[in-house]
Amino acid sequence: MSQATPSPTPSSHKPFYRNFGFQVLSAMVIGLLLGLIARNMGPDVAGNPNWLSVTLQTIGTIFVQLLRALVPPLIFTAIVASIANLRNLTNAAKLVWQTLLWFAITALIAVVIGIVLGLVIQPGLNTAITETAARAPASTGSWLDFLKGLVPANVLGLEASTRITDGSASTSLNFNVLQLLVVSIAFGVAALKAGKAAETFLAFNQSLLAIVRKILWWVIRLTPIGTIGLLGRAVDQYGWTTLSQLGWYAAAIYIGLALVLFVVYPVLLLAHGLKPARFFAGAWPAIQLAFVSRSSIGTLPVTETITEKSLGVPREYAAFSVPLGATTKMDGCAAIYPAISAIFIAQFFGVPLGIQEYVLIVFVSVLGSAATAGLTGAVVMLTLTLSTLGLPLEGVGLLLAIDPILDMGRTAVNVAGQALVPTIVAKREGILNEAIYDTVKDIDALDQGDTAPA
Repeated sequence: MSQATPSPTPSSHKPFYRNFGFQVLSAMVIGLLLGLIARNMGPDVAGNPNWLSVTLQTIGTIFVQLLRALVPPLIFTAIVASIANLRNLTNAAKLVWQTLLWFAITALIAVVIGIVLGLVIQPGLNTAITETAARAPASTGSWLDFLKGLVPANVLGLEASTRITDGSASTSLNFNVLQLLVVSIAFGVAALKAGKAAETFLAFNQSLLAIVRKILWWVIRLTPIGTIGLLGRAVDQYGWTTLSQLGWYAAAIYIGLALVLFVVYPVLLLAHGLKPARFFAGAWPAIQLAFVSRSSIGTLPVTETITEKSLGVPREYAAFSVPLGATTKMDGCAAIYPAISAIFIAQFFGVPLGIQEYVLIVFVSVLGSAATAGLTGAVVMLTLTLSTLGLPLEGVGLLLAIDPILDMGRTAVNVAGQALVPTIVAKREGILNEAIYDTVKDIDALDQGDTAPA
């Protein structure tokens, strides 16, 4: 299953200012500066947000809405196509189990790091925030909700929620990503079992996936603009005061994320005879996009592209493992974050935790990752952990103030892990194209995504 080394792309000859990575980094600097300016401007005389704050919020909101709009068709078509692609692998069953096993192994390592950091740094005892900030979250997670959520209420995984504000009711529709995942897997497996009768459906699904990916690449091209709005709004809304109140907590989260990304992952790569520097060089476009977009699913096309073209994972396997990882592989959101956050809340409210509680944290983190499925589902995972441990859900309100800032790092680690596991499994199974992996290439993933077939 070897692949030819791709020829140099035109992107390698482009001026640096047209490189997607440079554009995103520049947008982060601009967003940071505009956010500081908007915060210093303050509200207008009527107490309303100033024009710059409104502009930043609008830009960021529109970008996220565009990503959300493409999530349902992307998940369905990508998962169905990935299951269909397993037909082309001679050892498909072994690859599936190896993938799930390494998802669990890396999650286990990450959650143990989170627990150790929570006990050493003790963020819940070193905080300037008060209990007046504690409030229950609008949405919570429990094992019963998780199990019921696995059963689709309709084939689209569509849910309606109604909110009453000032005597008026407003209803919004949302897609349950977990239910979409279940529906997609069911359709994919059924299509394989149906055999020849399903060939037309699979061909249509492949064409639809190509169209959805093309539209998503157009949205991804807007990432520099969306970055200015998202990062600028975060700085404007939260500033340094709120961050400093939870400084030790934020530090513990980012130290944990850094240890997983820059210590655990390189050690695993070295253990499999792979150069960590090459992995990060290849995976950087996806990691960078994940950081600013805060969306594993929105980053999916980039992750899949770099996994195949920069890291040498065969297309048939990458097309299965990366979409699956984008919905269930969350070392940042489902391991580091809930572990440290649960210990923070326990310390803050003076609730002692014993060996049993720490084992439960590990159990929830390793097995409950699917509960975080979606664009930003870490709060659901946290409430699932808290409810399992019997800790006060009001503690979530203490942490929501800086959640977007933390979510950037969490999502970056999530996506790095989604590229890492297929690389390791492909290496272990002897199907990794090491000529591609070891070749230093200047690939602009944005251009590759526009030309690569779905």
